[in-house]
Amino acid sequence: MNRQQLASPLPTARPLRLPASILRARTAPVEVPRPRSLPAARIGLQVRALRLAAGTSAAKLASTSGISSSMLSRIERGLVSPSVETLDRIAGGLGVPISRFFSDQPSRTDFCHVRAGQGLQVDRIGAVAGYRYELLGHQLSGNLFVEPYLVTLQPEAERYVTFQHPGVKFVYLLSGQVRYRYGSKVVDLGAGDSLLFDATALHGIEATGTQPVTYLSVVFTLRD
Repeated sequence: MNRQQLASPLPTARPLRLPASILRARTAPVEVPRPRSLPAARIGLQVRALRLAAGTSAAKLASTSGISSSMLSRIERGLVSPSVETLDRIAGGLGVPISRFFSDQPSRTDFCHVRAGQGLQVDRIGAVAGYRYELLGHQLSGNLFVEPYLVTLQPEAERYVTFQHPGVKFVYLLSGQVRYRYGSKVVDLGAGDSLLFDATALHGIEATGTQPVTYLSVVFTLRD
């Protein structure tokens, strides 16, 4: 007896046709810019963290610091390696020492070696005309900020006795002669003389004698 073949309940397999919208070429993914370097990325993270902690918008900080918003954005993303002057401007806008940008690094160190004449010249915001500041190092860890500067008075330097800021200051005169005022006190200093005082009181050089005048100024402040 011949058996009758029954049709399969499953349809015959056919090539699957995908919608044309799926087959269209997809747009290439946007490439995210990579940081310029690891140190630039770390500094950028510090700048952003301090800005957010201060509750300041990027636009406001850029305006206060005197830099463009696009430059600040690139710094925070680690796309550029900012100059010391730019970092000093941002530090001024945030109201923190410039050394704050170099703290909280994954690899901390308290050793800093600066060869003669190779300190970082800093154009401090609001600095008195004729005062040349050379940053000789920075202290990274712990609760104490240490900012050592080699200060040189140019011939056109103005006499200024109203410096005032948080912390403790140590002054060591390397060359020249000056008359230094601290509040109501006045002392004459020569090479080798030093001062240590609370920097919250008004202070500064009232008059100069023998030139050139150079001195070591070290400011100690506590981390907030």
